[in-house]
Amino acid sequence: MKTKYLLLSKEDHWVRPFFKKYKGLLALVLFLGFLTFFAASALMFTSGYLISRSAAKPENILMVYVPIVLTRAFGIARPTLRYVERLGSHNWVLKMTSDIRLKLYQSMETRAAKSKSEYQTGNILGILAEDIEHIQNLYLRTIFPAIVAIILYVAIVIALGVFSLPLALLMFLLIGVILIVLPLTSVLVNNARVYRQKAKKHVLYNQLTDAVLGVGDWQYSGRYQEFLTGYNEAEGDVRKEDKVMKQYSRRESLLKQVIFGLIVIVLFVWAGNYFGATGEVKYLNWIAAFVLAFFPLIDAFAPVSDSLKELPLYEDTVRRLSELPSVEVQEENHEPLDILTEDMSIEFKDVDFRYEENQKLILESFNLVIPTGKVTAILGKSGVGKTTLSKLLRGDLIPEKGQVLINDYLTSELKEQQSEIIGVLNQSPHIFNTSIRNNIRLGNLEATEEEIELAAKQAGLESVYEKLPLGLDTLVEESGKRFSGGEQQRIALARILLQDAPIIIIDEPTIGLDPITEKQLLETVFNVLKDKTVLWITHHLVGTHYADSIVFLENGHISMSGTQKELLTTNSKFKELYQLDLYE
Repeated sequence: MKTKYLLLSKEDHWVRPFFKKYKGLLALVLFLGFLTFFAASALMFTSGYLISRSAAKPENILMVYVPIVLTRAFGIARPTLRYVERLGSHNWVLKMTSDIRLKLYQSMETRAAKSKSEYQTGNILGILAEDIEHIQNLYLRTIFPAIVAIILYVAIVIALGVFSLPLALLMFLLIGVILIVLPLTSVLVNNARVYRQKAKKHVLYNQLTDAVLGVGDWQYSGRYQEFLTGYNEAEGDVRKEDKVMKQYSRRESLLKQVIFGLIVIVLFVWAGNYFGATGEVKYLNWIAAFVLAFFPLIDAFAPVSDSLKELPLYEDTVRRLSELPSVEVQEENHEPLDILTEDMSIEFKDVDFRYEENQKLILESFNLVIPTGKVTAILGKSGVGKTTLSKLLRGDLIPEKGQVLINDYLTSELKEQQSEIIGVLNQSPHIFNTSIRNNIRLGNLEATEEEIELAAKQAGLESVYEKLPLGLDTLVEESGKRFSGGEQQRIALARILLQDAPIIIIDEPTIGLDPITEKQLLETVFNVLKDKTVLWITHHLVGTHYADSIVFLENGHISMSGTQKELLTTNSKFKELYQLDLYE
């Protein structure tokens, strides 16, 4: 077991690196943790001596003045140190988990195209919700307390060895049972149970998120109760495992209390014999001091066993995180590239791309140039790579071979400036539960009220919001359900106009719209986007007269290209498809 955890630690690139990164703060936290328990123990030590000495009726208050001052000092120091230690430890952990979350997002981003197919939503939720929380607990409830307890353990044995080697050896054995034997036994006994419980919890996450995303279909099919029954059974399995582990914890807790009681008795007997052997009454005052000093240390030793039994959880968490793609940390260049010019041309140069390693190439030696200020319509069957082109242009995907360039700059290098260069009008733009004005303002947070109103008018929204009592300040409601599909697209279009990016990707924004609304929307879109460089993904041939060039994708290549007029004149296949689309 020990070898297993050491091997995991050496291979871990998610948890262990943060020890080094924040080592200064970590050392301070551990030192404060030790001082907290030292102050608590010293408080009980001086209090025990003060009570015992005061009961013997000292001749003068000055005889107990020093213990009084020390009692006050340690009484103030204990909660103060505890508070500072908690601040430091939580600050350390929050910094660490913030870095881990960032690393997780970057890791998923490296395979953005594969993430959706390789990881279920519930699985990602499990990593974000449970695994990150487990890492927090790994430090706050396991590593920090365990290290502080070991430091105290060594300090106690050494301190008692000054007075009596047999006592120090006996304390070494008794505290060792609590600090070493019981935790290791707990890990061995509960290892399989913890794994089973965690696996069943992840099943719950997957079932729940899958069901929530498809809750409508459960209801429509009349099988909603079936889902509830299955979910309750799975949740019951988790509770059974939890019940067994709690029963073990209660028995272990009882054993720890017995050992703590035995330690107190041993200290009491030893102190009585050690200080009573002198025959002087004044030495008897130290008996209560030594016995009471141990009680605060129970809080340091008792939780170690409970926290260490969760090591399998942490091991599984690190294993799951380690299975994610590694992230190479590179020094970021925050200096913006000098890309924004009047000429904003796009070039796909010998591009090869596939989503899976053994999958057929979606794009193969693909070449396409979109000149500045021109509209290029991309057509083809589903799955031929139309949307893939837009993702490559945005830099969300990296080609296996070749280059995607904007003004001779690789699109993958433009992350920081992406929103300045590229705007997107897609099939389902998200409309937030706020006013029309605020939804449009998302395109440019610095925009003036006049600019927002102008963008709304250009997008054809004036006739919509003028009929509303609150105008642009009307609440759109969640997902924009107060407005029709065409009106939602116009809000998104106004957002893009406010963004004022020189390159626009239009990804089938008219899906689900009636022919009249579709025609009106396209007319507005291409009227207001005049002089922009546009990549237009569409499935309709009717309306392609807005495009300066039409490109058909087939088997990873361009099967035909030209203007609508040229293709209708020279290409019989295009003419046939156009006629079919016209009378659809």
